[in-house]
Amino acid sequence: MQKKIKIIKDTIGVDNRGQIWTSWNKNNLKINFNHDKFTISKKRVFRGFHFDSKTWKLISCVYGKVFLFYFKIEKKKKNKIKITLSHKKNIKILIPPGFAIGYFSLMSNSVMHYKLSYKGEYIDSKKQGTIKWNDPRISVKYFKKKMILSKRDS
Repeated sequence: MQKKIKIIKDTIGVDNRGQIWTSWNKNNLKINFNHDKFTISKKRVFRGFHFDSKTWKLISCVYGKVFLFYFKIEKKKKNKIKITLSHKKNIKILIPPGFAIGYFSLMSNSVMHYKLSYKGEYIDSKKQGTIKWNDPRISVKYFKKKMILSKRDS
């Protein structure tokens, strides 16, 4: 499979009970996924920038709203791209290996879903690469005074 970003927009079924949508269909995206992860973030949490060399990530915002940032780690100048994900838009983004990702939560209790595909053992957080949020090549400094960061990300 080509290593490029793919943005996927699915339809949302809405009626008097609420909404329904498909998170993944093997006929639309022919990737063998290994496992799923979820994060729940408070408003103003920034997670990232994290990466590894072998994991494909299908990412969506199940509830809430986030700015998702991503960029190719091999380039000297890190041209970051920002996309808004929310449960109202129902956009998923497929991120190939070699891209760093991070996101800033715009709502309390924003829920992110990661569907992960890789060969061999999973590269967990202790072995993943991390690029600081304030790296001058990719800085997200306009959130600086408001961000909540983990020890790893600060």
